[in-house]
Amino acid sequence: MGPHTLDSSRRKPFWDLLAVLLAVLAVLGARLVAQSRPDGTQQEKPAPQSLSVPGPVVNGTPDDPLRDPREVHLRHVKQITFGGQNAEAYFSFDGKRLLFQSTRPPYSCDQMFIINVDGSDVHLVSTGKGRTTCGYFYPDGKHILYSSTHLSSPDCPPRPDYSKGYVWGVYSSFRIFYATDRGEILKQLAPAPGYNAESTLSGDGKKIAFTSSRDGDLDLYTMNADGSGVQRLTNVLGYDGGPFFSPDSQWIVYRAHHPAGAEEVERYKSLLAQDLVEPLLMDLYVMRADGSNQRQITQLGGASFAPSFFPDSRRIIFASNYESPGTSNFELYTIDRDGGDVERVTFTGGFQAFPMFSPDGRKLVFASSRNAKQPHEINIFTADWVR
Repeated sequence: MGPHTLDSSRRKPFWDLLAVLLAVLAVLGARLVAQSRPDGTQQEKPAPQSLSVPGPVVNGTPDDPLRDPREVHLRHVKQITFGGQNAEAYFSFDGKRLLFQSTRPPYSCDQMFIINVDGSDVHLVSTGKGRTTCGYFYPDGKHILYSSTHLSSPDCPPRPDYSKGYVWGVYSSFRIFYATDRGEILKQLAPAPGYNAESTLSGDGKKIAFTSSRDGDLDLYTMNADGSGVQRLTNVLGYDGGPFFSPDSQWIVYRAHHPAGAEEVERYKSLLAQDLVEPLLMDLYVMRADGSNQRQITQLGGASFAPSFFPDSRRIIFASNYESPGTSNFELYTIDRDGGDVERVTFTGGFQAFPMFSPDGRKLVFASSRNAKQPHEINIFTADWVR
């Protein structure tokens, strides 16, 4: 979902896009990131800054205190969660509610919650056991989709071993579930060994896109909304994740990194065997909903993740740290579906990710460290979108 998450495009998307994306705030400050010079040699970047202090304070205006004046596409920025780590908030098809993941008392790792767009009526809709990630509404508003590890253990899975570097856990205990919006699990969808998560529904409600390691790599798949008809879409070694359908259901945008060279390939395979990935470099890709016409649309450096489409299905909004590679400073950007016209949206510093438009295109929801009162705090914000 984070990045996936850095991510998963809602997704890991950061990306949590994976729930573990939230660990970015604690980890990036401890790692030196090597970047290649044009001549192929390596230079060491300064250690990334972790958000060890409360998040950035926005120098807003009296009538819009949580909006930086440079954020010209946003108006009436509103904070709707307060405290904890909250991420991957995605609109219901009627635009009235949000489904999101949160680590908050009494839970030690992410659970799924529903909240009204105005911030009222927050309530748990997952089991309260294991770890969850990547929740999404069905069109009827009465059913939801999310992934959870609770079948493997009621406890939170162990955090990744950060002695191996900045890594995300892609837990092989994640399974995808179909449930009611009241929290009753009705069915496990497309069960298979390995990591199964980062699921989202097409705009017409007929297809689910998701990431799975069922065939030995982290690839993208689709299935029917009832879990039948699983089809593999990607087949290049590397992490393909965080898929998001366009509203017209014709396209999928996702994040990916495909290792190059024997050493990088070996490291990727070694980490994946331990249910880990290293998401320091990620770019955005698009393809047709059937998997055809796959192409890379960013080459920005750093990690770009959590992409989703504008309502017109032609433009994409996403999170990236490409202007501060190797740090936890992620901002929101927009880009055309063909890779042109990159525009920066947010300017507050800290962590901004998991953007999604309401179905009518009038509102944007996103996760942010702005206005945080405690270290590593991330909250959900909404804003009116100004074209």
